[in-house]
Amino acid sequence: MVPSFCPGGYVVVLYASLYHDVHMVLNLSGRFYMEKGVEERLGKGFIDRINKEGYIEVTDESGKVLYRVTKESLMERLNTDMRAASASISKECSFFTVHGSADVDIPLEDAYEFGKHIPTHELRVIEGADHCYTAHRKELSDAVVDIITYNKAEAGDSSLPKR
Repeated sequence: MVPSFCPGGYVVVLYASLYHDVHMVLNLSGRFYMEKGVEERLGKGFIDRINKEGYIEVTDESGKVLYRVTKESLMERLNTDMRAASASISKECSFFTVHGSADVDIPLEDAYEFGKHIPTHELRVIEGADHCYTAHRKELSDAVVDIITYNKAEAGDSSLPKR
């Protein structure tokens, strides 16, 4: 498990929306709807708790602190406009999403939403895969290698096959 409230996936999308030197984004199970999943991770009454304490510590079943969410990081997440960020990605940037059909952490609808706003978006759905691709690691690695290989071929690397 990644010990972070804001995994890097959405940060890559934001970077690509601001800096047009990104030629390819490979989005693995990325979240589009940033407001979703917050209560599940932080618990009921999270706004009151974070306003009172300034942060929330997220723990595992044994009580071990996994990560701390500050009010500032929470507000940054809730105020992130993925629709605007996606629309700002350069038309020269190849954008690929790989998403599991059985992902309950970030629903497949998030993957489809990227496609509505990014003209170069391509989606690969791995049937039956959960958010961590627990029983589908081979399919995930095959998809990633395939995407990178074909993207390089399209960019002009003559040693690689074209799609």
